[in-house]
Amino acid sequence: MTPASPRLLGDTAQGGSVLAFYSPKGSPRPPRIDRGEGVYLWDADGKRYLDATAGAVVANIGHGNPHVLAAMKEQAARVSFAYPRFFESEHNIALADRVCALAGEGFDRAFFISGGSEANESALKLARQYAVVSGQASRWKVISRNPSYHGSTLGALAVTGDAHTQSIYGPMIKSMPKVSAPMSYRIPDGHTQESHAMACAEELARTIEREGPESILAFIIEPIGGLSTGAVVSSSAYFERVRQICDRHGVLLIYDEIMSGAGRTGEFLAAHHWRAARPDMVTLAKGLAAGYTPLGCLLAPNRIVDAVAGQGGFVHGHTYFTNPLSCAVANAVMDEVERLDLVTRARERGESLRRRLEALAERSPLVGDVRGLGLLSAIELVADKATRRALPPAFNAPSKLTAHGLRHGIALYNRRANLGAFGDFQMITPPLTISESELDELVEKLERTLTDLADEVTRSKLA
Repeated sequence: MTPASPRLLGDTAQGGSVLAFYSPKGSPRPPRIDRGEGVYLWDADGKRYLDATAGAVVANIGHGNPHVLAAMKEQAARVSFAYPRFFESEHNIALADRVCALAGEGFDRAFFISGGSEANESALKLARQYAVVSGQASRWKVISRNPSYHGSTLGALAVTGDAHTQSIYGPMIKSMPKVSAPMSYRIPDGHTQESHAMACAEELARTIEREGPESILAFIIEPIGGLSTGAVVSSSAYFERVRQICDRHGVLLIYDEIMSGAGRTGEFLAAHHWRAARPDMVTLAKGLAAGYTPLGCLLAPNRIVDAVAGQGGFVHGHTYFTNPLSCAVANAVMDEVERLDLVTRARERGESLRRRLEALAERSPLVGDVRGLGLLSAIELVADKATRRALPPAFNAPSKLTAHGLRHGIALYNRRANLGAFGDFQMITPPLTISESELDELVEKLERTLTDLADEVTRSKLA
């Protein structure tokens, strides 16, 4: 038995943040983590779990990497904190040079902060300050997609397409215009997947015209869907059309690659899959430091940064931005990404995982779709595969799947966007270090978990 816990703020299966009061006689408690190694985690009772989602799509290089732990210890012994307005850090410089080189042409500067929400806040603020110093102060609206997820801070929530979070925090934020995200499984009548995506792009053009092009600052998107859409991948034609629309109206294009960046899709940036539609700015987090330290990053071109720097500098910052310890740890993570060639491995293992998941979908009555790119993949849970009918939102299938999974020794992260209004997705995003035999184990445990959920669906008479 684990001891009583204090009051904790927890991320619930419903997808919102609520007070979770844990007590010995209260609601069920999650397993208490003890250690991790590779793709596995062990709880305090010694039970082993395969981390099928790399935590919250974070642990790209697996757990307990000795090179990273050694770098962490070495830097902590030297200096763990130095405020960047007073001191620069060799690791900050090295990490910036490395990430910009990996990102390629047009991504000349890197700004490091503590996580994904802060990275997206930084992108919005840099875009706005650039507009102000370049004589375009009328531009302030940031268009985003519905559904979407860009973070939990108020600025990031303003561009997040989630009716549930808007219902709670809407009065506290200036909500921004939304356009439809191009879904790939359930699409409007009369459309193919491709024609629906192009219709979504034209909706962007109409929205810019309706709102007034002179007022539109940026368009922010997840190039490959995260938990809001379940790893939806759109066509090159969609991205190229979006780029054309943004160029025509002088709108900055921002890619939120918090999940998709740092190699997970088989390229260092998902943007590299569509090089003819290069964004103006990119945000990274999660896999960049792989869970070994909190870290996010904003990548931007010289033309934007120099314009802002020339007018007094970026009016923005956080206590832990460009923290030397975090930058040293992230450098060590990038060492492993390059040494193990994990970008190539994500591409190859992603193809292997997809074959296994598609075979599983043939056997499971609940898996209606398999999608994604590289090791950023997802399955969609349905009540009826023939009609693509979703499970009732009140059933909360992702939460139940997670509970069944823990019993079978598989850890499955989910965040239920829009309370399931757009369907229920389960991300399948293991560490990029996963082996073929571990992929077999993942799918075997996932199938047993899905079987338990299917039995529960049958008992509830939902199928």
